[in-house]
Amino acid sequence: MTLNEARQILGLGPDEDPRPHLREFRIVRERLAEMVRTAPTEVLAERYQQGLLDIDRALAAVREYLEELGLEMPGPQAPPVAVIEEEPEPARRRGRLSVALAVWVVLLLTLGASGWFYLRWQEELRLTQMVTIARLEREGAGHIEQRRWPEAGAAFAEIERLDPASAIIARGRRSIEAGMAEEQLQFGGYWTGQSRAALEAGRWDEAEAAAREVLNWFPKDQDCATLLTEIAAARATAARRAAIDHARDLLGRRQWDAAMAAAREVLAAQSDDPDARSLIEEATAAKQTAAVERARARTLYQQALARDQGQFDQQALDWLREAVLLSPEDSEIAGLYERMASYTRTLRVPRDFPTPAEALAHARDRDRVILNEGSWKGPLVVAAAVEIQGAGPDKTIIECTAQDGCVITLGPAATGSRLTGLTFRHQSQTGEAERYSSALVRGASVDIQDCGFIDACGHGLMVIEGGTARAFRCRFTDNGWNGAAAMGAGAAIEIRDSKAIGNFENGIEAWNGAELTAINNRCEKNSRNGIHADTGEAAAAVEGNQLQANREFGLVLSAAATGQIRDNTASGNLLGGMVIRSASRIPVTDNQLTRNQGPGLTLEQGLDPAAYTGNTLSGNSGKQVLTGFKYEVVAAGAKSPVAKDSGAPLR
Repeated sequence: MTLNEARQILGLGPDEDPRPHLREFRIVRERLAEMVRTAPTEVLAERYQQGLLDIDRALAAVREYLEELGLEMPGPQAPPVAVIEEEPEPARRRGRLSVALAVWVVLLLTLGASGWFYLRWQEELRLTQMVTIARLEREGAGHIEQRRWPEAGAAFAEIERLDPASAIIARGRRSIEAGMAEEQLQFGGYWTGQSRAALEAGRWDEAEAAAREVLNWFPKDQDCATLLTEIAAARATAARRAAIDHARDLLGRRQWDAAMAAAREVLAAQSDDPDARSLIEEATAAKQTAAVERARARTLYQQALARDQGQFDQQALDWLREAVLLSPEDSEIAGLYERMASYTRTLRVPRDFPTPAEALAHARDRDRVILNEGSWKGPLVVAAAVEIQGAGPDKTIIECTAQDGCVITLGPAATGSRLTGLTFRHQSQTGEAERYSSALVRGASVDIQDCGFIDACGHGLMVIEGGTARAFRCRFTDNGWNGAAAMGAGAAIEIRDSKAIGNFENGIEAWNGAELTAINNRCEKNSRNGIHADTGEAAAAVEGNQLQANREFGLVLSAAATGQIRDNTASGNLLGGMVIRSASRIPVTDNQLTRNQGPGLTLEQGLDPAAYTGNTLSGNSGKQVLTGFKYEVVAAGAKSPVAKDSGAPLR
């Protein structure tokens, strides 16, 4: 350090002697040394230390100067004790030095204190920021755990405002994205599954609500968007099916105009609907046929009325029964029939006899047995030509357990009997190889009208031993084998305007030479075929039937010598519309085979496809016509008397 720099630090003039001020310089130095030792922070201590070093270097420069002049630095001197009025010039200079040193020290202290407070404030700010960021990180993690994505995003956005370079921000946002993706997967998977289950169960509103639950949160979810399309299509299909079923019910109730109007509503939505077109054609034809039948019924009525002598007349009753079948809505014909039927003896249950079995035990030919509403205990055996009349198939039920036998058996002596307004069912099932039917006709010829055959362990209605059963407007549902069947040469079954639904084998079947007539029936959802005709040398007439959604085919024609298969509709069957085997020799024409899940028409080896061009085929899966097919019976002996006979042991 130069002498001039030392003089500036010590506050001396250019030519001023420093010796008189050395004691003051030492006092200042000691004060600075004390400030270094007692500084509150290291920063201030360093600054005070720098001032101390400057004074020491300045004093060292003064000492060297004095030594060069051959002068010694005096020791400490006591301060003056006397006060003079006029301070000499050296004293004034010492005062100025003291003031300069004091100002310098105060300035140094002020700067040091300001720096200390600034650093202290910066440190507190940094610590506060760290605490805030840690709190926000915890809050964000908690929001992520609770799946509160907006709150979590806000927490990490606040961290970004406080410290844009923090690694916490990217980590937190990745956690939010992963959590949202997981939530979408879980949430979407649950509601998509709910929607799919409801769709398969046919609960369209539930299915749509579940799919929209996902889309409300995740509008771009493609699975649920696809589901909504499927739901809309399924709803439309269900509405169409309901409309078609309603039209068929009207057709079955002989309300031809209403049936045609319902079918036209379907066509208004889908102009090429084959079922609706077929329904209109059926209703039109049925209406024309009904007009002819009404005329025939009135002719029979007039003939019976002319023979009414107030006493039993079998011929008149037969005419009136036929007239009632031809024109069931004609109240005048029904009234005459009731009057002439009353000429016979009437046995009422429970007024005259407590049970149907007791009434039948006392019945004679031409008697009428009337059963009130309720469930009556079987099994019943009919051994006379009687009429058994219930209050309606949903009101009068005859039942027994599967082990007790057939609910009703009509033997040869029951020829001429008639059953109306009854339901026959088993109360239990059995896994035995031989199973009883609900109703068994053995060698008798009987008429059945407006009856139900349900829940049988074996067949709903079975005809054997050359018997004949004519069933009109009946229902064959949920039976363990066929809905209605006939077996053996000489046996015949005729089913008209009836329903065979949900049976474990075929809806209607005839085999081993039994004759089959099936007209205007609905055979649906049977586990095998809607109709199976294997009549051999006997006739098979299958006309105007609706064969839908059966687990195998709508119709299988195995063998028939005479008859025809025409004007039937087969749709929605699992394996295909119709199968024609080479043993059959009857024409198959004017049938509508559409939208089956297999071929529309399957022809066995040896059959010429050109002979079957008179049928309409469309929308079937695979080939519309499959030729060269080799037919095999899946279960050997399925048509044998042992595995599938009359439905009852022959005793």
